[in-house]
Amino acid sequence: MLAALVATWTLAEPLVYRGEAGPGKGKHVVLLAGDDEYRSEEGLPMLARILAFRHGFTCTVLFSIGADGTIDPECHTNQPGMDALDNADLVIMLLRFRAWPDAQMRHFVDFYLAGKPIVALRTSTHAFDYPADSPSPYRKFGWRSQEWAGGFGEQVLGENWISHWGDHAKQATRGVIEPGQERNALLRGVSDVFVTSDVYEADPPKDATILMRGMVVAGMSPEDPAAEGEKKTAKGTSQPLNSPMMPIAWTREPRNEAGRRNRVFTTTMGAATDLENDGLRRLLVNATYWGLKMERSIHANADVRFVGPYRPSQFGFGTYRRGMRPVDFEWPLQGEVRPLRTTGWLEVWGVKGLRGQGVERTP
Repeated sequence: MLAALVATWTLAEPLVYRGEAGPGKGKHVVLLAGDDEYRSEEGLPMLARILAFRHGFTCTVLFSIGADGTIDPECHTNQPGMDALDNADLVIMLLRFRAWPDAQMRHFVDFYLAGKPIVALRTSTHAFDYPADSPSPYRKFGWRSQEWAGGFGEQVLGENWISHWGDHAKQATRGVIEPGQERNALLRGVSDVFVTSDVYEADPPKDATILMRGMVVAGMSPEDPAAEGEKKTAKGTSQPLNSPMMPIAWTREPRNEAGRRNRVFTTTMGAATDLENDGLRRLLVNATYWGLKMERSIHANADVRFVGPYRPSQFGFGTYRRGMRPVDFEWPLQGEVRPLRTTGWLEVWGVKGLRGQGVERTP
């Protein structure tokens, strides 16, 4: 019985979407969903479907899996299927305070040391958390690391967790393109970025190229004006909330310990609800092509429409949908897609797959 439980806890069938046509055909993207608050377990499967069925990438989505074999973003110590990174071309991650077993973490570290590209969202600046007395050889990746100051977030992405600069869940974010970056390929076709997650305090290193800054908005609606007032930074300097605005998207190409350079794109946006914004979805699709040195495939009118219904949960702790399994996000759907009934937030569809997005499995 115990062995069976351990096997269930450790293993879970990965979610794989196989693209058949498009510039990304033949490239493998692995998406790592593992945060407690911003519903990456909903947002990243949707992003994977766009990359696969609009652009041709093969996408594998890996989740935090609890002891009962269901998706559990509050389980920080189990991310089955990490060996998928061994043949991945790029990783997209939204992680928070993970402490995976060495056998799982090894695949991530090997991917990084191979110099492969990384697209990092929101809480990935503090993706890992190891106690100071951890015996893991990977403990330096933790956000509180002293031996590798600031861990993976600061050393690779270019920033660690600092603070909520905007008032969390009360002040939204409007994206403002950095002057001089208007012709950057990553921003091709990107406009009208507005998300309901707040601006993080951030100060990327000088080798980073800032693409976009975040205007703190005085409310949660696109019509709300810029917020006013002052606030102290972590360094103790008082400044207006929006002068200067905090960076919310940047790139860098740091050299890793193996002597290889990783193309790294980081954004402090990325909640599942944020991905309802066309501009942010386009930015993330563009970042995928950029990471793979496929800038010529970045088009201002590229298709970033949803594939299937998308009804993301509001961010918050303890708000994840219990009982979900990776198989519940399968695509393509089988049968006719049609709404059957609506009960509160849940719109039930008479098709197989995507139960987590308001879709019910049929017998």
